[in-house]
Amino acid sequence: MKPLLFLLCITLSFSCKNESKPVTEISETITPEETPTIEGAWELVSYLNYRSDGAVDTIKTSNTNKQVKMYSASKVMWTRLRVSDSLDWFGYGDYTVKDGLLTEVLDYGSKAMNNVIKEQKEFVFNIVLEKNKFSQIQVDDEGTPLYAENYIRIE
Repeated sequence: MKPLLFLLCITLSFSCKNESKPVTEISETITPEETPTIEGAWELVSYLNYRSDGAVDTIKTSNTNKQVKMYSASKVMWTRLRVSDSLDWFGYGDYTVKDGLLTEVLDYGSKAMNNVIKEQKEFVFNIVLEKNKFSQIQVDDEGTPLYAENYIRIE
């Protein structure tokens, strides 16, 4: 009986192979986290106003003050609702994200926005982009932040 048990143990030890892959092969099968993309629909959740004294005022959005931005592969469209404002606000155009900058070049917008577009078509922001949130930050010529808009992904 002992020789039979010994034979069974040897047979089992040779038949059990370690099927795990070397570390280099395993790392190739693990995909790195996706690079965040701005494509999708985003809702503004807060504004930050940077004051000259270094303080920052945070203004949260509400049901009476909303803004949504939608980005396709190359186009942007945004709309703003401010119940206290009798003006409509929206804009449409092209955009790029490159080297930490979001550049929007607007083609047209609401009547109020068209007046702005006559003076300035291109809007450049510093951007901090994550998978489900982003901030666009307006800076002055010296790189000092003036204000920021903070968005969350809604689609």
